[in-house]
Amino acid sequence: MMKGLKKWRLFSLLTVMTVFLSACGEEYISTLRPSGQVGKEQLNILYLSIAIMALVVIVVSTIYLVAFFKFRRSKVGEDHMPKQVEGSHTLEVIWTVIPIILLLILAVPTLHYTYKFSNVAAMDKVDESGNNTALTVNVTAKLYWWEFEYPNQGIITAQELVVPTGEKVYFNLIASDVKHSFWIPAIGGKMDTNVDGINKFYLQFDRESAGLNDGEGVFYGKCAELCGPSHALMDFKVKALEPEAFNAWVTAMQATEGATADKESSNLGEATFANSCLGCHAVSGVAGNGLGPNLTTFGDRNRVAGYMEHTVENTANWIYLPSEYKPGNTMPDKLVTEEEAQAIADYLMTLSVEK
Repeated sequence: MMKGLKKWRLFSLLTVMTVFLSACGEEYISTLRPSGQVGKEQLNILYLSIAIMALVVIVVSTIYLVAFFKFRRSKVGEDHMPKQVEGSHTLEVIWTVIPIILLLILAVPTLHYTYKFSNVAAMDKVDESGNNTALTVNVTAKLYWWEFEYPNQGIITAQELVVPTGEKVYFNLIASDVKHSFWIPAIGGKMDTNVDGINKFYLQFDRESAGLNDGEGVFYGKCAELCGPSHALMDFKVKALEPEAFNAWVTAMQATEGATADKESSNLGEATFANSCLGCHAVSGVAGNGLGPNLTTFGDRNRVAGYMEHTVENTANWIYLPSEYKPGNTMPDKLVTEEEAQAIADYLMTLSVEK
């Protein structure tokens, strides 16, 4: 008996902690502190649904308590027979109509915003010169990393999405292997990435990410669909910049056209990278899709492999034995020696367009 009570006490404690901790979170990853218009509108729908559920709980609990105290046996006697209401048309109408009304109150704004967020007609609009007026990003989810292509700018990057503030950014979402899900908690979302079809939606970033000191100047993005053993480690970062800074970043990325690693370089890291890694990883921001992440901006990143602290040591460890840090990823172990991995890590830290 006591053992059962202890279990219930533990369950109650966990329940209470869940309620309180669910409201905790930093701006760079919290859905309850959105930094984008889409996230704010989705939060309003959440508040509306919570209000409706709270109203139902209050009404039902009130009716229960009134019945509990008003019709106690000690108060009404042993022989009291309450009024029979079986088959009451009035009650049947009430408990049928009220839920319908509550569902309509929730359904109407939900449907409105669902269609609003999926309205991507602006992706096809062009100016007088035939250039697209909206920023579009093609997102490809892979095991276990993210690729971001800017087709109108002719550039491509990985693991860190860079976007301007104050305008809608449109996304084409697809997966290259299994189903994933694209989600930036503090901005809005989420939406599945499928292998056999493209999903489209937009987000808006209302503030720069540089001020998010606790988040190292980035918003966090995640895969929200269980996709394999390293699903929990399939993170990406989002840098939200003022439009001028974003345009400068685009220009810097475009200026890397033709950049590559030299197999004959006196730098051991560059030469080893050119001979062992260049077949999968590009170091030019305008290079085509590769088997592995584009590394043009590796020195500007905030994390190694999406979640590890951005240091030379972690980079070298990842290069030498990636399966230890992300089980199931497609990068082979011990492709190079530990010394070469260290040299490659030093070389990768020099790849930058922001410094």
